[in-house]
Amino acid sequence: MKTKILFVCIHNSARSQIAEALINKFYGNKFVAESAGIEPGKLNPLVVKSLQEIGIDISRKPTRSVDEVLQSGKEFDYVITVCEKEAAEKCPVFPGKGLKIQWSFPDPSKFTGNEEEKMHQIRQVRDVIQRKIEENIASL
Repeated sequence: MKTKILFVCIHNSARSQIAEALINKFYGNKFVAESAGIEPGKLNPLVVKSLQEIGIDISRKPTRSVDEVLQSGKEFDYVITVCEKEAAEKCPVFPGKGLKIQWSFPDPSKFTGNEEEKMHQIRQVRDVIQRKIEENIASL
């Protein structure tokens, strides 16, 4: 049975989507990841572009709320928040044995500059999330 991970962020538009996509693409043999947002927004098109650069297409993936996940009754082995600590404290408690972990990454929706400057920052976040997953995957 695969280990189930839920990544949670504020809008489910960037960081949680990146983490979900990376787990499913590179570690799908042992893990299944989903993502949700406290206040779901719209998928960040620059995040979509940054993932396409590494062969992952999430362009048709909808954002969804943590409430929707809670109502589904699914249980997760890990619930990993990927937003700032203050925002992570708003996450609901998920039923089941799921261990809650907090990883903090900068919010791409707050990045400023022209498109290329934002893309540079988003690539950095994507790569930091990928490194964090690689560093922690053995312990999950």
